[in-house]
Parts: sequence; structure tokens; C-alpha cells
Amino acid sequence: MMFKIDPPKIPHSAWKRPIGKGWEKPYTVRYQSNLDDGPWHGMPLGGFGAGCIGRSSKGDFNLWHLDAGEHIFKSLPVCQFSVFEQQEGETPLVYAMSTEPPEDGSLSRWRWYPQAKGTYHALYPRSWFSYEGVFKSQLYCEQFSPIWPDNYQETSYPVAIFEWTAHNPTDRPITLSIMLTWQNIVGWFTNAIASPEVTVRDDGSPEYPYQPRWGDSTGNLNQWIQDNFRVGFLFSRVQLRDEIQEGEGQIAIASITNPSIEAFHLGRWNPHSDGADVWDYFAMDGSLPDKEDETPAGPGEQIAAAMAIRFTVRPGKTRKIPFIISWDFPITEFAKDIRYFRRYTDFFGRNGKNAWSVIRTALKNVDVWQEKIQKWQNPILERSDLSANFKMALFNELYLLTDGGTIWTSATENDPVGQFGVLECFDYRWYESLDVRLYGSFALAMLWPRLDKAVLEAFARAIPTVDNTPRIIGYNQASAIRKAFGATPHDLGAPNEHPWEKTNYTSYQDCNLWKDLSSDFVLQVYRDFLLSGSQDTDFLWECWSAITQTLAYLKHFDRDNDSIPENGGAPDQTFDDWELKGISAYCGALWIAALEAAVKIGEILRDNPPKNPTLKLKNDPDAIAEYISTYKSYLEQARPLYQDKLWNGEYYRLDSESNSDVVMADQLCGQFYTQLLNLPDVVDRPLVASTLEKIYDACFLKFHNGKYGAANGVKPDGSPEKPDATHPLEVWTGINFGLAAFMLQTGMKEEAFKITEAVIKQVYENGLQFRTPEAITTDGQFRASHYLRAMAIWSIYYVLTEA
Repeated sequence: MMFKIDPPKIPHSAWKRPIGKGWEKPYTVRYQSNLDDGPWHGMPLGGFGAGCIGRSSKGDFNLWHLDAGEHIFKSLPVCQFSVFEQQEGETPLVYAMSTEPPEDGSLSRWRWYPQAKGTYHALYPRSWFSYEGVFKSQLYCEQFSPIWPDNYQETSYPVAIFEWTAHNPTDRPITLSIMLTWQNIVGWFTNAIASPEVTVRDDGSPEYPYQPRWGDSTGNLNQWIQDNFRVGFLFSRVQLRDEIQEGEGQIAIASITNPSIEAFHLGRWNPHSDGADVWDYFAMDGSLPDKEDETPAGPGEQIAAAMAIRFTVRPGKTRKIPFIISWDFPITEFAKDIRYFRRYTDFFGRNGKNAWSVIRTALKNVDVWQEKIQKWQNPILERSDLSANFKMALFNELYLLTDGGTIWTSATENDPVGQFGVLECFDYRWYESLDVRLYGSFALAMLWPRLDKAVLEAFARAIPTVDNTPRIIGYNQASAIRKAFGATPHDLGAPNEHPWEKTNYTSYQDCNLWKDLSSDFVLQVYRDFLLSGSQDTDFLWECWSAITQTLAYLKHFDRDNDSIPENGGAPDQTFDDWELKGISAYCGALWIAALEAAVKIGEILRDNPPKNPTLKLKNDPDAIAEYISTYKSYLEQARPLYQDKLWNGEYYRLDSESNSDVVMADQLCGQFYTQLLNLPDVVDRPLVASTLEKIYDACFLKFHNGKYGAANGVKPDGSPEKPDATHPLEVWTGINFGLAAFMLQTGMKEEAFKITEAVIKQVYENGLQFRTPEAITTDGQFRASHYLRAMAIWSIYYVLTEA
């Protein structure tokens, strides 16, 4: 008699891929200097700012973001699960659960799982392997980390949970053994170049060399741990100094044992061998020789360990076995001697010896963590008005909060949840680019608002700073200072310097000249105040002096004193290869929206004096009325001027001086924000509708029949103004999601989701999953993978929930 059981509840909307199935023609990178690892990216595992690891849909571990801000994509075949299965009297089936053997010929004794025998599913922060057509057992592996909204503790943990489920559908018992092998990689994840030299790449962006200590295992040792019902290995390194350094710490792998489960181990073996020391035991009966060896690795030596959990599943029954991988690398070092503790050390200590404490916590709470994730996701997944594709991308685009070189420091009195940052991307390796996060920060603002406010407070502190260091600008080779007083910085710095303290790392353009950053800052501050309940006036007070300073700075670019700053001809906004001249639709609308937000913020603060003495010292409440009056006077002149200079009867012209008829997709971003924040409109609503209809027609429908998404800017017939243009002819994922949210606001629901679905399809059908790029081109290329702006998909969900 056959028995049936439902598999784990894998959501229908999870992204799916046959295990080990490749891509015939994955999209490739546009510029050879940019990052292109190929399509084998799976959902990353690990907490925000803790570092993360990744396991691809072929089953190998290949992503190692354990040094904050640095990217390593390289398969380590020894880091692997293997499965033994046998029914009495029959030949066992034994496989390492990756579809691809090592390229270097090592582990030649091992047998690798066949391709396309099952399905990989991903719905961040959970992913699953469903193995089919090989074993008699029904086998599943669910992978996740404890990440859910409004959680500022577990979301930081350096841990990955792998819950194996085995069901016996036959009429005879099945013996199974699950083995986890792991290489001791402690000490590999820090830059061997003490003071890397910054150079300028061929695309004009600054970069620096990163040389991890990959393979440097001297002094590494493996310790077998038996801790009540917990068993596993602790991987560490002989520590030569009392004070822990970056890259030092521990990794642990663990599972459980009880009277019905057997645990086996092998404490030390050579991962570059044929693997017989491990495989011959395991393939025979699912066991290991139970040998311990804590001898540290010698120079040039590599060591690994193996553990196996063997159990029997009776007919019709199901067993679940958890495996946990944790790590504890408490220090992030940026420039030499600039060190921060990671956020999770607030809960586990800072000596680098807490990987096993993380294991204990995980095994105790794994069920609770799963429930909290499901409680968050299920209401969205159960919505019948949202497509499966949209729900899939909505969650999966959050991957970047784990994967994006994320930093999250321990708490201080000034920063009670720590300081936070996500890279713009790994090609543009600097944190929290403000123009990009205008759309890209919606996810953080909605789900972890205290972290988003921490980012904006860091910008507020940076606005009054000055850095007169001269630099050569990549775009035109001009010389410019790094940071001017009152200018809103473009970014919060880079991993090789001192984030939060040394801002404006990028030097492709002189961002002191940009005409969108000041407005972007003001709008995000007011947005976060509203999204977090409209009560946190202390947050507004923290940002108020910076708001007044940066609006005054931007007003200085108003050449003719008509109350709208002019663009200067060189690209001076987020589309930094696209020249705008005079009053521009894009920057002008953002300026008007920011003035309205500043007026509203001023009125709120006028009625809510600061209670905190420090905030009283930093601000002059008596001056608020004057600022409100000034901003209102600018608005009185700016709004009609904007309309008169730019409206052409169908849409808003690109700018007032270039005589271009290009339809810019993001021209009314400022209007989107005023509608979002319930501020007075930049332009009249009928003109908004006309403009969006024109954008939809020209930039989407007439641009390759809507296959790729909306182009940034084309002529009204969908053709390019300049065939060799870069940014105008790219489809920017985040801009498209922001545009869709704007259309949704305006009642264009069908059009909004056609654009959204087109972009989702481009990403998830062409090998770009979990490395979503900034830009896609019509010839199957992309630019700037792992990009921050794509989290703008959450702006669509916000508009849906607020409608």
C-alpha cells in the first residue's frame, strides 16, 4: 500500500527552476569592466550586515559575502550536502546534492546528483529544493534565515537554517543519512592588500583592488562538539593576538541527535583529494569513521570536516532534520584601523567565539522563526488581485538587503539601532546612493523604517560637512572638491574608506553640482515620517537644519532667480550620462515637491517644539516661520513657471534649452512623490494623465512593442533621439517599477502591471535572478548587477495598500 503526504507548503508564487538546468542564452554584461558572474545565483542566506552565503539552483555553495562590501563568487564543492538512502536488501543510492562535479578533478570518488531531477524554489528569505525521480523517499530541503519586518534583532543574525524533510511513501522502512561537509574557510575574508590604491575604471568610476586571503588556512582547526542533543563542528583558527581582527572568528555546522537518530563525524580530511576518506564510509552505510583531529592546518594545507545524521523512516511516516550553518566574524574594517562591530554582536558578544551560541539559539527558535516569516508573507501571498510573478518578485527583490555588501553596525547612544548601508551595486561600490534610493529605499522604509531613518540621519549629519580634497571627474576630466558645505552627498562612502564619515566616494560626476540630491533628501525624510506613523518629530528635528542648508545650497543654482534651479548642461542628476539644460522636467518637479515637503515639515515642527535638549541646541525653532515663508514664495513663482516653460500640450519637455522632443519616462517623479505624500500637486491632474499616457505609448508600447519595459527616453514615435545614447535607451528596472507605481496612483492599473510584468520577465527568465541589474538593453545585455534601485517594486505595493 502506498502512502501520500503533502510536501512542505512551498508557495505557488515562488521562483522556480529545474535543479541544475542551465540557461541557453543568459543576458551578459554591457561593459566588460562590469561584474558578470553568470546566471548561477540563488537566494542568499544570512542576516542583514552579518555577511551572507549563497547556494545556487544546482546545489552548490558559491556566494561568499563574508567581508562587508566585498564580492566573491566561487563554488566550493566540498561545502555540500550529500544523501544516502537504502531499503533493506537493496543497493544504496548515494549522491552529493549538486549537479556539477568540481572543475579541478577533486572529489572524484563522489557521485553527483543528476540534472533536472527536481525543482529549486525561492521566495526570499526562504528557498527550497524539491528532489524528484531519484530517491524512493520524497525529499525536500527548506533554507532560510530569520528575517521579517520591524525586527531589529534576529534579522541581523549570521545564520542559515536547512530543514530537511523526508517522507517514506513505500510499504517498507527506508534508512536515510544526510551528510554535511564543510571546508574550514576561517580567515579567508579580509583584504590581503592593506592599503588598496584607488584607480579609475574605463567607465570613469573609481575602484580599488580586493584580494581576499582565499585558501590561506594556516592555523585553522576543526573541533567536534557534542552539546546535549546538539552535535556539530566548530571551525576556528589559532588566534595570534589578543584583540580580534577583521576576518577572524568562527564558523559552525550543526544538527541534532536523539535515541532514534545516529550522528557520525570525521574531523579532518583533505578537500583537494579524491574524497575517498569521506565517501567510502558514507556510501557504504551512511556512516563516518567517528574520528576527531584538532591539529591546525600547516602552511599551504587545506582541511575540511564531515558530519552525518542517519535515521530510519517507517512506511507512510515523515521525519524532519535541521542543519544549521552559523558564523561569527564580528569586525568589519574599512580603511586601515577603521573598525566597527556588526549589529549581531549586540546580542552575542564581540570576541569572535560565539558561532555555537548562534547554533543553540537557532535550534531553539527555528519553528518560531518560520512562523514569523509565514505570518508576514502569507497575507500578501493570499491576495488574489496580485499575479504570482509580482508576488514572487516583490519578495525576491529584498535579497539585496542581505546580499548587497550590507553593513549594519552595533548600536550606540547616537545610533540606537546602529548605522546601516547597502551598496549601490558592486560595480559602483559605495553606500546608499541617495538618488538611487529615492525609489530603491521603499522596501527598507516600509519594512524596517528605523534602519531607513538611520540612513537619512547619516545624510543629515553629512550635509554640513566639507571636504576640499581635489579630485579628477571621470566624465570630463575636470577638477572638483569632494564635498561642498550644504550639498547633499551622493553617497555615504565606500568599504575601503570610512562610510558615514567620508561621503561622496563616486567621482564619475561632480555630485556637488547635481540638481536632484537635495530634493531627494527632503522628500525621503518626509516620506519616512509619514510611513512610520507621523509621530516621530524628533526624526524631523534631526534632519531640519540639514533640510534648510541643502535647499539653500540648491537654490544657488537658480541662475536667473526665477525660483527654479537650472541644470548645467553636463549630466547633473541620477541619469548621469544624459545632459539636461536649463529648467528640466525631472529636477524641476522634484524641487517643487521638496519645497512642499519642507513647508509641511516646518509646519509640523512649528507645532511640536523639540523635547530633546540636544535637538534644541542644533535648531532654531524661532526661524521656522521665516523658512516656511521663503519656501512658499519660491513655490508661488516656480509652479506656474514650470508649467509655462515645459508643457507642450501632451507631456513635459525634457528641459527648457535643448529643444529636445524626447519623452522622458521619469519626468514627473516629483509629482509622484507629491501624490504619495498628500502634498499639493506639482502640475494639474489632467496633465499628469496626459503625460503618463504619452510615456506609456512612446517609452513602452512603441519601444520594441513593450517586450523589455519602458525606455528612459525616446522620441514620441518610440525611436531614439541619438542611436548611440546610453541611459535614454536603457530600461532601468527601478525606474520602471517607480513609473508603474505612479501609473497605479493615477488609475492606470492595467498599464502599470503590463510594465511591471515585462520587467520581471526580463530579470527572472534571463538568468538575472538575485543579481537584478540597474539597466537592461534590447540586445540581451545588462549593466550594474545587484542594484539597489530595483527594490522600488515595493513602491508599487505601497500604492496598492494605500489606495
